[in-house]
Amino acid sequence: MKDIIKKGDQFIAKEEGELIAEISVVPAGSDQLIVDHTFVSEERRGEGIGEKLIKEVVQFARNEGKTIIPLCSFTKSVIDRNENHQDVLAK
Repeated sequence: MKDIIKKGDQFIAKEEGELIAEISVVPAGSDQLIVDHTFVSEERRGEGIGEKLIKEVVQFARNEGKTIIPLCSFTKSVIDRNENHQDVLAK
């Protein structure tokens, strides 16, 4: 995976111009972000790409002073398992 790009309400992972993964982030008020969808192409699953996208979203939330509401079950499980991401989890 070469590029992670924030495009509107999505973080997109591309390699050689081809979309390989995306995560959808929707603003919720002034201080929260809802993560409602994560996609990784079938050929690339198991490579940790989804986790890398979530890490980018977590860093973005920190930089913006926001917390994350993980409606996507994959995102929720990654955040729940990683103590380094707990600070951005909405209470």
